[in-house]
Amino acid sequence: MPSQFTCDGEDISCPLTISEVPPNAKTLALIMDDPDAVPVAGKVWDHWIVFNIPPSVKEIKQGTEPEGTGGNSSWGKTGYGGPCPPSGTHRYFFKLYALDIELNIPEGSDKSTVEKAMEDNIIEKAELIGLYRRKGK
Repeated sequence: MPSQFTCDGEDISCPLTISEVPPNAKTLALIMDDPDAVPVAGKVWDHWIVFNIPPSVKEIKQGTEPEGTGGNSSWGKTGYGGPCPPSGTHRYFFKLYALDIELNIPEGSDKSTVEKAMEDNIIEKAELIGLYRRKGK
């Protein structure tokens, strides 16, 4: 991942293009997490959670939040929080879910709450993986 999207740069959200959304999708949900943080943080680190994104959204522009409801990341806040691995190369999973419902959960819900609410309502899932290693780490 380019450093502008990390703690070593501007820490702004990455641009994402969304295509081939199933016609029966009512909403989309986006989760970005880092499973390689487990040895250091003791858990998968959640960087970005947004749910109830309208299925008409085709693009998330660099440095913006998509229309929808923000969930709390591991940083303890809504909104994008970029990669900042303490050492080594980490994998950042961007997971986009097409759902057949609107999630009836509040803003600031954590990933486990979002995943539980999505359970049995996922029509389709897409995944993109970005890699990042800090210079000298």
